[in-house]
Amino acid sequence: MSIFWLVLSVALWGIVHSWLASRQAKAWFQRVVGQPADRFYRFGYNVFSVLSFLPVLALMVLLPDAPLYIILAPWVVLTLLGQGLAALVLVVGVLQTDTLAFIGVKQLFGGEESSALVTRGLYRLVRHPLYTGGLLFIWLTPSMTANQLTVTVAATLYIIIGAYFEERKLLRLFGQEYADYQAVTPMLVPGLKWGSRRSRLQRD
Repeated sequence: MSIFWLVLSVALWGIVHSWLASRQAKAWFQRVVGQPADRFYRFGYNVFSVLSFLPVLALMVLLPDAPLYIILAPWVVLTLLGQGLAALVLVVGVLQTDTLAFIGVKQLFGGEESSALVTRGLYRLVRHPLYTGGLLFIWLTPSMTANQLTVTVAATLYIIIGAYFEERKLLRLFGQEYADYQAVTPMLVPGLKWGSRRSRLQRD
């Protein structure tokens, strides 16, 4: 039963998270709240996304669980170094975008989010370095339980599916510029071109 409740909680979080990221949700909030919605939406979206995932983590801890494995020394050092590298990828990936706009702070003070496509730094290696770093971090944990694995697998599926839907949004926003970027840059794994080949087929 733990698996059922955990998968359900991640699925519900993913549905709400995805809907709030859509243009329809933002347009609805604009109609309800008015002009201030443009300033507060991104920041509120990020805060809500974090807080609304806390119940999933609580269920992971509170529901019946069983250990699967623990990586011991000296191999645990490799996993911890990998997690450190993943955390660095996340930090650098955010810094290489319009960081304040990414968080939503810039919009709070009347600024506008940059409309430029970021292709420098880590974005030259993969199109979604934040997803890559996040996936590395959660999979390189040195210990794993059944509940952790359930949430990790569910979150991984959501990230991969979400990346494809995000790419549709980016294609609408940037058009041919993003299609060209897709054609030469892998989606999540540096050097893995299967995502790029698919993009060329979409463009053609």
